[in-house]
Amino acid sequence: MKVGIFITNQHRLATDMVGALEEQFVMVRHARDRGWDTLMTGQHYLNEGDNKQLQCVPLLARLAAEAGEMTLGLGILLLNLHNPVYTAETIASLDVIARGNFIFGVGLGYRDIEFDAFGVPKGQRVKLLEEYLTLVQRLWTEDRVSYDGPGCRLDNVHMNIRPVQKPYPPIWMAANNDPAVRRAARLSDAWMINPHATIDTIRRQMAIYRAELKAIGKGAPRELPVAKEVYCAKDRATALETAGPYLLAKYRDYAKWGQDKVMPDNTDFSRPLDELMEGRFILGSPEDCYAGLKPYWEEFGVNHLLIRTHWVGMPLATALASMRLISDELLPELQKVKAAPRLA
Repeated sequence: MKVGIFITNQHRLATDMVGALEEQFVMVRHARDRGWDTLMTGQHYLNEGDNKQLQCVPLLARLAAEAGEMTLGLGILLLNLHNPVYTAETIASLDVIARGNFIFGVGLGYRDIEFDAFGVPKGQRVKLLEEYLTLVQRLWTEDRVSYDGPGCRLDNVHMNIRPVQKPYPPIWMAANNDPAVRRAARLSDAWMINPHATIDTIRRQMAIYRAELKAIGKGAPRELPVAKEVYCAKDRATALETAGPYLLAKYRDYAKWGQDKVMPDNTDFSRPLDELMEGRFILGSPEDCYAGLKPYWEEFGVNHLLIRTHWVGMPLATALASMRLISDELLPELQKVKAAPRLA
């Protein structure tokens, strides 16, 4: 089992961003020094309400200097918002910065404010995602590329900067609803399972994912990642008291942004914490957390766990308290797990 840290890059408007960046360095150094495998961060534009964030590409490039031998990854780049030439050259550059130890996470996005800002009309969003991903792969692998489509025209061009990894970095695709899960099976190297769905929804969608892989003649992915909201404390009550307010506030923001509206199975992020966390969040002692995570590798074959244990507004000391317990007690047990993705 590989274990990674998903760095939260959202902060309240009153936050000093220089100080917040320094705090992220501290968390990354801890993960690096204690044997965590992966470092990922995500992307949004035009954060609404009491939120702001640095953009993921320059942030990840800077964090690379702190990460040592950790694998770096975007989780995720909103692919259809960006010109594919920009994406191809930027990701190739990040793969060089990471010395060929990089994961290219992509996704569709769900916020109209972002689609509108980048001129991505309704009815074109999925089409552009698929076309742009194919074009990026062509730019990395073909000698000459021509393309004439929305937002991009190429006439027999050759891209000189290429990824270190051949043919290109592993592509993980985030997917929330059922059609997106099928798309992840078709277009990517792995479905990046989101932290928002309950385990019952993931169980149902895993059957969809495996069926689509079989239908198109693809084997099980080499790595099957899941992102989870995890907070470790001495016991469940302390974890709930310590992390609950920050986690609940994060999902209240998701509700305002409409994240739950693109989720399946009547998801409602405005519910009370005790209802919201059922089958979704992992909060408690190291033993509680291990037990809560266990079904993901036993039942689904997950072999890459991405932990988010810091949310908007949470003090550094509070996040580090969880990270230390994870490093001391949970991580050694997770690293003993032998898991492999499977088709049935």
